[in-house]
Amino acid sequence: MKKKINRMLVVIAFLAILFTTFLITIVYHGLYEKQVFEDLRNITGILKSKGISEGTDCVTVDGVRVTLLDEQGAVLYDSEADSNTMGNHSQRPEIVQALRKGEGQTVRRSETLATNTYYYALMLENGQVLRAGREASSVLSIFVSALPGLLLVLAVLIVMCMVIAHFQAIKLIAPIEQLAEELDETGKSPAYTEMEPYIDTIKRQHEEIIQNARMRQEFTANVTHELKTPLTSISGYAELIETGMASEEDVTRFAHGIRTSANRLLTLINDIIRLSELDSTEEKMEVESVNLYNLARTCVDMLTMNAEKHQVTISLEGSEAWVQGNKQMLEELLFNLCDNAIRYNNIGGTVLVYVNTTQERALLKVKDTGIGIPKEHQERIFERFYRVDKSRSKSTGGTGLGLAIVKHIISKHDAEMVLHSEPGQGTEYIITFKNR
Repeated sequence: MKKKINRMLVVIAFLAILFTTFLITIVYHGLYEKQVFEDLRNITGILKSKGISEGTDCVTVDGVRVTLLDEQGAVLYDSEADSNTMGNHSQRPEIVQALRKGEGQTVRRSETLATNTYYYALMLENGQVLRAGREASSVLSIFVSALPGLLLVLAVLIVMCMVIAHFQAIKLIAPIEQLAEELDETGKSPAYTEMEPYIDTIKRQHEEIIQNARMRQEFTANVTHELKTPLTSISGYAELIETGMASEEDVTRFAHGIRTSANRLLTLINDIIRLSELDSTEEKMEVESVNLYNLARTCVDMLTMNAEKHQVTISLEGSEAWVQGNKQMLEELLFNLCDNAIRYNNIGGTVLVYVNTTQERALLKVKDTGIGIPKEHQERIFERFYRVDKSRSKSTGGTGLGLAIVKHIISKHDAEMVLHSEPGQGTEYIITFKNR
């Protein structure tokens, strides 16, 4: 980056110097031409006041060619040539202008571009025309003559610019490099006020990256721990059966333990895969019009037997409510909330699923009469593998990922969720789907 800034500053300086030199040359040449015509005007004025006319023997002015012409453009006198050998000048631009307007001027460019001849013509009172001419350097010749000095100055300036650009680039980059080294430090103001929005964004993204990395590290550690438990059980039971240390009755019990651990392992793996899919999905999800009440009825019917197994009653109330969403995700949302409500309920408890439309918004409630969630745990229950009652979660077969999946699905549907819970009073999840 330093090299690019350094190179860019040198290029800008070079172009600025070159353009300035060219501009100064043009301006100088314009002023020079103006001064030459002013001198010629003064000279013709002086000669006119002295009464120059036909028959003048000799009129000389250093560096100036003086010519006198009659009304028809014939040369009466010329200070540098024989007037008898000179042709008619009536078509010369400066003569035409003088005969029409009283004065005229022109510049005749040399084919070699080395010199230019400046002419100024003035009509006298008797109708004759007095002309003064002078040769002067052209803009190209002026530039060429000044080129050695200009190149020397240009070289010196470029070297100076390279040195200044080098140190300026270091100075410009220093605050950015310092920021990169002190990105984790807060409270420091950037050297450039204009960089504050970018620095805030970079810091926020940096914090998010660190947080995600920490979460992934914790997730990996938790996954390892969660997978280790059922695998250890399966391995232990299998070893006892393999060595013949288990009796016939034990084999049946151990087989049941292996099947239970294997089912828990499969459930855990499926939840991990699903959560990873929700994390990594960047494409826009497929959306359709879904009747939330019908999905809830299907979910309640599917979990009725599981609820009876836990001695819990599950029911559905409300009316039709349509949402624009992903049907598969909404099924997962309902299943996880209802499954949790059953798992963490009390014997003889109830689970109520309520669906309705309020203020043109679809409303979903899942309320249970279970053990409830203490206030200090309510903000963390949506974290992966976080359990309020770890012993009960494992005994009921929970993976600790259900509510994390719920949180992802709610976020992807741009919905809002409110949690009401008290220990011993049960838990209620209220989800509101926005208009689409």
